Amino acid sequence: MSSILLFTIITLSTLGVLAAVILYFVAQKFKVYEDPRIDTTEGMLPGANCGGCGFPGCRGFADALVKEDDISALFCPVGGGETMNSIASFLGKSAPEKEPMVAVVRCNGTCDNTPKVNQFDGATSCAVSSTLYGGESGCNYGCLGMGDCVKVCNFGALRINSESGLAEVDEDKCTGCGACIKACPKMVIELRKKGPKSRKVYVSCINKDKGAVARKSCKVACIACSKCVKVCAFDAIKIENNVAYIDYNKCRLCRKCVLECPTNAIVEVNFPPRKVVEPTI
Repeated sequence: MSSILLFTIITLSTLGVLAAVILYFVAQKFKVYEDPRIDTTEGMLPGANCGGCGFPGCRGFADALVKEDDISALFCPVGGGETMNSIASFLGKSAPEKEPMVAVVRCNGTCDNTPKVNQFDGATSCAVSSTLYGGESGCNYGCLGMGDCVKVCNFGALRINSESGLAEVDEDKCTGCGACIKACPKMVIELRKKGPKSRKVYVSCINKDKGAVARKSCKVACIACSKCVKVCAFDAIKIENNVAYIDYNKCRLCRKCVLECPTNAIVEVNFPPRKVVEPTI
């Protein structure tokens, strides 16, 4: 009986050792090597995991930064240029130079400018509301004001103004990750250059209806009159699909278009007050 027990123990031990050896060689053959620099690079990133870089979290972005020889097309909007320079120095690569971006809400359809024509009693969600109908106002293109963008912002940079009913961006908190843009079903949010002293000029309207129809639904809608196009000396403004758009790469912030716009659809942000010219007697 003891010999049988001893034989069983020896057999099982031999099989165990043999299985361990097989598993070892299999593990070595199919071992996935991971560059240790990925961990270091990930640690240098903000850790927001916002997806603004276009990759699935900071880990995915770190992996791309290490593996790509040319990282000029890669950028972390949260960390910005300083973070990218540090990572590039560590990896021995050249960092891309990009201007800071910030989200802007291209809608000025406040309760006063765009009166309500109906009431939505469903789920408090822009995504749900937009699938059922255009919105509570007569404009089918404007901000719905239910806060889907607020919910996805990891930095507390968005809020819904209780008086205007529109989404607002806190530029000091906005990192330009673009999460709010993906969440907005009406596509009224856009990333634009933060600009010198955070000054910007843009058309706060995306209404593609023809002038008379657009103006009827919103007092400050762009009517595609082309007056802004004619006064711009830098070819920065184009009319497409019945709405004007200002190219921030060409705009020189002269603000002539702001004064020329008959509906006040073009807004100027963070500029000092204009000088009031006293009438001569």
